[in-house]
Amino acid sequence: MVHNDSTPFLDEPPESPWRIRMKAHNRRSPLVKRVVAFAALVAVTLPFFLLFTYVRQTPRSSSSEDVTVTLDVVPPTHGPSTMEHIPNLPVNSSMTMSNPVIFSLIMFSFDSASEGAILMKSILMYSSQPVEFHILCDEEAKTYLERRLLLVKRPRQNVVVKFYDMPLSSIRARIGREGAIASDHSAGLPGLLKLFIHEVLPETVKKSIFVDTDAFFISDPVLLWRRFDTLPPQIAVSLPTHGDQNEPEWNFASNICSCVMLLNLERLRELRLMDSSLYREDGLGVTPIGPSAFQAMYGPPGPSGHYEGVKLGDQGYWWAIVSHRPDILEHLSYDWEVSSCLVTMYGTSLGDDDISETDERARQVHTVGTAEQGHVILPKLVHFNCLNTERYHEWKGWSDPNDDLGRGWGPVVKYHAGSKWLWLNQASDHQNISLTIETIHDVKFLDERSAGVALS
Repeated sequence: MVHNDSTPFLDEPPESPWRIRMKAHNRRSPLVKRVVAFAALVAVTLPFFLLFTYVRQTPRSSSSEDVTVTLDVVPPTHGPSTMEHIPNLPVNSSMTMSNPVIFSLIMFSFDSASEGAILMKSILMYSSQPVEFHILCDEEAKTYLERRLLLVKRPRQNVVVKFYDMPLSSIRARIGREGAIASDHSAGLPGLLKLFIHEVLPETVKKSIFVDTDAFFISDPVLLWRRFDTLPPQIAVSLPTHGDQNEPEWNFASNICSCVMLLNLERLRELRLMDSSLYREDGLGVTPIGPSAFQAMYGPPGPSGHYEGVKLGDQGYWWAIVSHRPDILEHLSYDWEVSSCLVTMYGTSLGDDDISETDERARQVHTVGTAEQGHVILPKLVHFNCLNTERYHEWKGWSDPNDDLGRGWGPVVKYHAGSKWLWLNQASDHQNISLTIETIHDVKFLDERSAGVALS
């Protein structure tokens, strides 16, 4: 089809309705345009203005995107110097820094350190929180432990190890200032240190877990640490009690076990547990618990100047203390003291992995007449004492196929003794987590520190 300039384009589409409306609008007067435009502007902006005013007057909720992250940072309990050793963890909104689980341990000699190293290793294997060790020791034990600890560059949690270098002369002097205690136990003078842990550790350390070196964890020690949260404020010590273990020749000291203890160090200091010639001279009028408790059970010191008939070392003195002051004691579950001294380990061991609570309870032993009667024991800390060997993990019975204890618990011992320290390097390279070591020399007991303050 041929078109000329006068011929309309009949195939041109009709004008858009939107264009028609625009043309009609443009034909209106200027005043009307201004009024309509202003009204449209108000209609569009008013909702935004009202929304802005509401937001400014409304408090922000936790779901706001503008969130300030506050980490629960608690200063270490053993003084400002530790801040120089523990690196600051990176700020991360998905992470909260935890308080450390605090242990007080006693290790003197190669043998005790070789056992204690397994205990420490198990703690680092299972702990879900940072760990702080306060180790009362001699140079031999310190050297043994340091060699292994230095292999751990990237632990899963921050770890602080504080060695308290304590010569036997210092321990002997403190026991001498008490005046009347002595020990017939193989642990000797270092064993009696369990009565003075609260005096050795600084006052900034309020509580700690004590465990004998011939034991180790098979569960998270944080579970034990949380027991402190359930203890009434007057409780100074929580340990296993065995009402069924009545041994008259030990003055019934077997009714408790000081092998694992939750120590409220602050409460023990407040009670002034052990006597001292320095306390007797300070004139403060505070009466220690020790002398009255010991004399109530064992009578006054004998011709030797010491209490007579005390058995099981420190445990004999702890037994006198908690018998005299039962208000400061709380029972600790046997879950934390599955002991080979009872040989049968309460009747629990590896095997029968699908056993029910009813059947497990039925075959338990050494629980009738105790606080654990009717409870199912769930092992969390195992204690291999009374094996008549220098180092429990080298006991010949572990390899004896005819020994019940060896068959039931040997694999557990071999695994924890044989696990390599190198395997504890579990943190990623970019995580600012470390293990730090500090040694405290010239250790002063609390009675000496108190005397120094009094003199000043």
